[in-house]
Amino acid sequence: MPDRDELFYKKKNAYDVIDAKEISRADAYCEDYKSFLDKSKTERESVVEATKRAEGSGFVPYKRGMKLKAGTKIYTQIGAAAMILAVIGKKPLSDGVNIAAAHIDAPRIDLKQVPLYEDGDMAFFKTHYYGGIKKYQWVALPLALHGVVIKKDGSAVDIVIGEDEGDPVFMITDLLPHLGKDQEKKTLAEAFTGENLNILIGSRPTGEEKDKDRVKLTVMTILNEKYGIAEDDFQSAEIEAVPLMRARDVGFDRSMIGAYGHDDRSCSFAALKATLDLKIPQKTAVCILVDKEEIGSEGVSGMQSAMFEDFMEDLCEATGVKLRDCYKASFCLSADVTNAFDPNFADVSEKLNGANLGCGVGIVKFSGARGKAMSSDASAEIVAMLRALFAKKGVVWQMAELGKVDQGGGGTIAKYMANRNIATIDAGVPVLSMHAPYEIVSKLDCYMAYKAILAVFGLG
Repeated sequence: MPDRDELFYKKKNAYDVIDAKEISRADAYCEDYKSFLDKSKTERESVVEATKRAEGSGFVPYKRGMKLKAGTKIYTQIGAAAMILAVIGKKPLSDGVNIAAAHIDAPRIDLKQVPLYEDGDMAFFKTHYYGGIKKYQWVALPLALHGVVIKKDGSAVDIVIGEDEGDPVFMITDLLPHLGKDQEKKTLAEAFTGENLNILIGSRPTGEEKDKDRVKLTVMTILNEKYGIAEDDFQSAEIEAVPLMRARDVGFDRSMIGAYGHDDRSCSFAALKATLDLKIPQKTAVCILVDKEEIGSEGVSGMQSAMFEDFMEDLCEATGVKLRDCYKASFCLSADVTNAFDPNFADVSEKLNGANLGCGVGIVKFSGARGKAMSSDASAEIVAMLRALFAKKGVVWQMAELGKVDQGGGGTIAKYMANRNIATIDAGVPVLSMHAPYEIVSKLDCYMAYKAILAVFGLG
């Protein structure tokens, strides 16, 4: 008769499963990941850093008609905010491809197109938040400005202010507790509104006392001298306010990483690094790094666009394969984070099916909300395939679910891949304080996400 260990399921902490050498490899991997995070605080910067790493690993820009053979490494950029990489495999595309799809955008504060104004002898930027944030978390917090300004003549000016030690920083102000009696009676949504997330950027006047907008003039003079821009250039700019903090180890034992943007750069980095580390796979490996997931995967750089079809159709046509036949035989790991159980907020989680920090990459059979709405709900066969694969490749994993059934939920790009007739499932890194300006992940979970994607790329 089987014993209890064979009959019962027990989630295991990764430290109880792997050896010291594996822990050392995980630590080294995460040092590289932290470096990537600090250089990639926006989706545009993520593409720049990913491209630099790809070219350093032998990847070349894809051009229609170029000769493709096993081992060829190619990439293409979709505008400035998304990209696709591929390593051509030994088998024909009619046998399908193995895909890791992740997103590189993250919740943040965007400047409006006409942002600059003055009030109370102070200058501010008007903003519009991006993605699902708790607005109160972004006030009284040092912020840096990252982005690009496209001037009237078409020239581009990259802007990063706040990251260097000597740079100024920027803040959204909050009400002092001495005067907060009425504020405290409001709900969080009422107390902190989107229109009031205005960024303080200056207070020194220029000109005569009788002049108007003297502080605004000071700010524009500085920006014009440094970047050659005028106020109307903001209309064709994309400037994001992001948390100033750098990626750091968390805890006395340094077992965790605190940083902005773990959702979803913990998974997009894993997908990128796994792709760069490939030699010649059996099936072609494709890494998709997309934008706009946090706002519904819309637009030309989002997963709902035709950009993936265009890329894959070119590859298929070059080898005489029908795109639909390639899709039908393909597999996609939608690499996105999941929530980690937080004992401080235990009432929103269901312990049996939620992910725990440090117990490995989380497999999410379905996402969506409440009655599995807006979810692809992967098949039992796909889960079984991953169970066997991860056991063979030494990937520590756990089943995961985004909170209690009626509590809320969320979506990923999995459904958009599944809608293309590609077998798809979500898997990713469990995160504490998801969508906060500073999120927390386990180093071992990050490393296991990398190993999981590497294992998927090895599928024949």
